[in-house]
Amino acid sequence: MTELVHADRAAETEATGRWWRDAVIYQVYVRSFADGNGDGIGDLLGVRSRLRYLADLGVDAIWLNPFYTSPMADFGYDVADYRDVDPIFGSLADAKALIDDAHRHGLRVIVDVVPNHTSDQHVWFQEALAAGPGTPARERYIFREGKGADGELPPNDWESVFGGPAWTRLPDGQWYLHLFAPEQPDLNWENPEVHAEFESILRFWLDLGVDGFRIDVSHGMVKAEGLPDVGHADQVKMIGTEVVPFFDQDGVHEIHRAWRRLLDSYPGMRIGVAEAWVPSLDRLANYVRPDEMHQAFNFHFLTTPWDAARFRKVIDESLASSGAVGAPATWVLSNHDVKRHVTRYGHGELGLRRARAAALLTLALPGSTYVYQGEELGLPEVLDLPEEYLTDPQRLRNPEDGRDGCRVPIPWADVEPHFGFSLPGIEETWLPMPASWGPLSVESQLRDPASTLSLYREALRIRRDLTSLGDESLTWLDSPAGTLAFTRGDGFAVTVNLTGEPVELPAPGRVLLASAGVEVAGGTVRLAPDSAVWWGRDDA
Repeated sequence: MTELVHADRAAETEATGRWWRDAVIYQVYVRSFADGNGDGIGDLLGVRSRLRYLADLGVDAIWLNPFYTSPMADFGYDVADYRDVDPIFGSLADAKALIDDAHRHGLRVIVDVVPNHTSDQHVWFQEALAAGPGTPARERYIFREGKGADGELPPNDWESVFGGPAWTRLPDGQWYLHLFAPEQPDLNWENPEVHAEFESILRFWLDLGVDGFRIDVSHGMVKAEGLPDVGHADQVKMIGTEVVPFFDQDGVHEIHRAWRRLLDSYPGMRIGVAEAWVPSLDRLANYVRPDEMHQAFNFHFLTTPWDAARFRKVIDESLASSGAVGAPATWVLSNHDVKRHVTRYGHGELGLRRARAAALLTLALPGSTYVYQGEELGLPEVLDLPEEYLTDPQRLRNPEDGRDGCRVPIPWADVEPHFGFSLPGIEETWLPMPASWGPLSVESQLRDPASTLSLYREALRIRRDLTSLGDESLTWLDSPAGTLAFTRGDGFAVTVNLTGEPVELPAPGRVLLASAGVEVAGGTVRLAPDSAVWWGRDDA
């Protein structure tokens, strides 16, 4: 029945051509989702084995982090072959089977593409190393002579996102640019060969049946002319807040326009999703103009602290900036690069209580929502991983900045040691799972109607059934300080209490769903601290 329901919805949204405007898209970090072959590492077979779970959860599409051939210096974001699958994750046949199975479950499939840089093991970079200075092979990347009497200094003061200089010197004296790890040399997008290669890569996966691409570092492919100095240290703190010469240059938009034309040439509304860390929401809107990408991650919303006024401001600004270019807003609370929001909002029960309320707030907003795997289980950040497991290159910048804690495998069953993530007999997963995670497993939470998983499943069911919860606008209602209240369409309202105390206000209707206990009496509702409620309006 689930497959038929999702297939019917897919057909309906296909007919309107707007599926991506209000879709709920589930991020699958393949390495940590499900292990299908028993080596302790998640893979494509594991994802296929859990497609029914995702369909039953009620999402519209899945986004898969990179599974391409890679030395794994940055866990797959250093791609050595964009047209093949790394053996850790399976084979190209497994990828095709996964895409086809997902479609049979009514789920669309979005895959990552990494156009800012390749792996240093990519055949192009190996050719560049062998060819030497001044050769066409080196024109595919950004090679420069150094400064100083003997070229012993980097060409400019740019810093790697992972820490240290963004340049590495070769034995022949030239330097190459890598805005991330040294194993991730930046491509030169002024070279027509690079444009042609990525058009071919996109066509390869579109022909295989994918429904779209999440463009990694979509703000980074074009650098300021002349590669000028930044003039400041700690440049990573400027990313997403200030203008820097290596990110968010206007030239990236010509690349996006070309990719949009390519996407539009395929049937079925294939989409592009920009990962863009930019200084303002107005700058972000440039990435989703009618002839560019369909969506862009709203990191300004993700980084908003637990404060009603701040949330209202970022929601208003997000809707205004995206609406000005005719695009939907896109909301996200967590992903594989940031600390899980259960922990960001506060440790233990406080963080979980706020995360449940944030889920109902986010899923009620106009536009599309991304759900990071495990957030529907209320998983916290794992903060006590043993040192020997911590290999994220971002930790080179600051040991506290590692992303391993949000990438721990998710628990499926109650049984230890790996809670159903891997096959019986496997003693270790690639990152160890906390022994306390049994009650957080899918199996445990499916038995509990009050669980976070049950909350997400019911929220997604209601969202799917109520036509007013698309990408249409919202209307704010008056509410006490520290709270938010709004309506969507004629028959739906939301109240959110972001304070640590109960708050009373007029009940806007009948309770559809609540993140915590709610008391309604005599037309008044008493909202629990850090809670959200969905309402069916009596005046509808």
